[in-house]
Amino acid sequence: MANILRKWVESDRRELRRIARQARKVEEYADQMASLKDEELQAKTPEFKERLANGETLDDILPEAFAVAREGAKRVLGLYPFHVQIMGGIVLHGGNIAEMKTGEGKTLTATMPVYLNALAGKGVHVITVNEYLSERDAEEMGQLYHWLGLSVGVNGAERTADEKRAAYAADILYSTNSEIGFDYLRDNMAVYQEDQVQRGLNFAIVDEVDSILIDEARTPLIISGPGTGTSKLYQQADRFVKKLTEEDDYKIDLESKTVSLTDDGIKKAEQYFNLDNLYDTDNTALTHHLDQALRANYIMMLDKDYVVRDGEVLIVDSFTGRVMEGRRFSDGLHQAIEAKEHVEIQEENKTMANITYQNLFRMYSKLSGMTGTARTEMEEFREIYNMDTISIPTNMPVARVDEPDLLYPTLTSKFHAVVRKIDELHTKGQPILVGTVAVETSEYLSHLLDEKKIPHVVLNAKNHAKEAEIVKNAGQVGAVTIATNMAGRGTDIKLGPGVRELGGLAVIGTERHESRRIDNQLRGRSGRQGDPGLSQFYLSLEDDLMKRFGGDRIKAFLQRLQVDDDDEDVVIKSRFLTRQVESAQKRVEGNNYDSRKNVLQYDDVMREQREIIYKERQKVITESESLDNVLMPMVERTVQRAVDQHTLGDQKDWDLNRIVDFASEVITKPEKLQVADLEGLSTTEIVEKLMTLANEVYDEKKDQLYDAAQMLEFEKVVILRVVDSHWTDHIDMMDQFRQSVGLRGYGQRNPLVEYQMAGYQMFEQMITDIEYEATRLFMKSEIRQNVTR
Repeated sequence: MANILRKWVESDRRELRRIARQARKVEEYADQMASLKDEELQAKTPEFKERLANGETLDDILPEAFAVAREGAKRVLGLYPFHVQIMGGIVLHGGNIAEMKTGEGKTLTATMPVYLNALAGKGVHVITVNEYLSERDAEEMGQLYHWLGLSVGVNGAERTADEKRAAYAADILYSTNSEIGFDYLRDNMAVYQEDQVQRGLNFAIVDEVDSILIDEARTPLIISGPGTGTSKLYQQADRFVKKLTEEDDYKIDLESKTVSLTDDGIKKAEQYFNLDNLYDTDNTALTHHLDQALRANYIMMLDKDYVVRDGEVLIVDSFTGRVMEGRRFSDGLHQAIEAKEHVEIQEENKTMANITYQNLFRMYSKLSGMTGTARTEMEEFREIYNMDTISIPTNMPVARVDEPDLLYPTLTSKFHAVVRKIDELHTKGQPILVGTVAVETSEYLSHLLDEKKIPHVVLNAKNHAKEAEIVKNAGQVGAVTIATNMAGRGTDIKLGPGVRELGGLAVIGTERHESRRIDNQLRGRSGRQGDPGLSQFYLSLEDDLMKRFGGDRIKAFLQRLQVDDDDEDVVIKSRFLTRQVESAQKRVEGNNYDSRKNVLQYDDVMREQREIIYKERQKVITESESLDNVLMPMVERTVQRAVDQHTLGDQKDWDLNRIVDFASEVITKPEKLQVADLEGLSTTEIVEKLMTLANEVYDEKKDQLYDAAQMLEFEKVVILRVVDSHWTDHIDMMDQFRQSVGLRGYGQRNPLVEYQMAGYQMFEQMITDIEYEATRLFMKSEIRQNVTR
């Protein structure tokens, strides 16, 4: 193990030495670029484009192009990238992750690879965690790109299709991850090419890459349409589960965050709903609603997992503490929470298109990212996204002091200790940032500070609109800021006058998050660019993480120290404790990784199918002359299947009546074909006979329409309508099948393999149904008027 670790460290050092050598080559151009006039420096952009057109590669021009971007930044922005920032830029250009500590200037670092890659003319996407950051960075860094002769676009949820199309056509696009994903799905649901907005996915730099590609990767992007309403059942299930008592009727597994009925609970359900057997196949809808009602009432917590605002249930992102506008829990859980909170139950939706972030971002030709915290997930980045994580040294040594964790027996004693510490630091004017895991915690702490008359601001999911402004001011003398997790991520906290002398920004964590990265993000708020700072976490045996994973081991440790955990004033400060907490976090991270990998493995089945459908669909949309070569082979395959189905065995056993019925139902008028016309023919001849009739109908359709453009439009409408209808149903069925396939594990069968096999069969059947339906719709439709858009 030690040898493996040594090899890894040495290879990391080797890579850093290689990158540093390249960075020095960039710096060698500094004087040359500084000597150029503005117009001469700006003329470098068309020169580089020409050199690329003449066969040079991006790697060939990297040192010079980076030097141009660097000099441009100095003149336009008044900022000059350091040596370590050039190194970070080289890592990003290489399609890897640059891990750079908070305050090291990641936004400026990205300008060099963005400029270089934009020269190729295929588009560069800079992906941020929210629209505020997209607009801020596009405006600030856009000044540099415009000055160097490149175009910049900003993508947002509120923009029109025309605005989006223009943004995607720009050399550089700033967008959030979700908007890129939804645009991709919407483009592949469009009927006309002019309604599509994206061009190819070429190169992306993902800011806060761990937040986007790890934290958000457990939830696929879904576009839904209206489904079937069953709100009554949600209310009944909710009323029933509210009457149950824990342990007697249901049990909660804290580690896996699951809840299930006991035998007594099942009996009560059978009595309540007047059933003989709750788990009879006829009652699957009810059991599903009961499961979701149990989760809603006993696992999902108000002001932690969701908030209720203006009569609406809104999801709170557990990693950022932000409200996720427009997102809903899937599979009926959102409706179950609406029933629990007695707000209007919105209709359950049907999935029309979906994709995971993993599969979306793996479609880019080149993908890179930057963050302050990626090391803990480096294996996942390499395995899922094929990106190496490279830690870039800081420009100045980190001067922050990270104190060991403090452990208290109860939540009450912990929060009183936090308030005492805030009071002590606030008295001397040192600014304090307090990190909380949940909305309710931030409000509880705010209430305690109000009692102590300590002025403070609260930044949580309920007022995140002002978050950047609040975070920006968190480093001023006397400022006390309470923030959920990573709120304001991407915004620097700069120290106000006199704060360095007071010890810099003090960061207090009121609970360990289930992910070490999130804790490191909070710590990293303090001590930017060599500033002094302090960080410390306050824990209690009643914290979620401790209850789920660490409680027993830590209680045993306290007993060995002969500490009474009922003593409210007891406090333990120990590196052992910190290690125990980190080992609990590693277990949770492992569980989360498995969960994301599981989502991806199932979505990989859908990915192959989605790519086939979207590719064929795009062919139809972009066709400008005729779709005869798509439609008629569909007709022939449909005819062949029908003939094969009814000509099994000896010729005397063939069902020619059914073939005639098929022809009259799907291809032509009933009088056009009789059984006598088919007698004595071979299967090949029967197919030929039916195809002759199909071609006659096809020619009639052509004659009925004025020109080839109308015929093409008619073919497009038929094919796309059928494909979209069946594909939507297929996604929904695969979704439902996935919910139930887990049960096959009880029969010693691998659920994933079962899903893959069944998914393939369902896809094959869908293709058959699409071809049959498209044939029937095209052949049997009557044209009475011009087909216009």
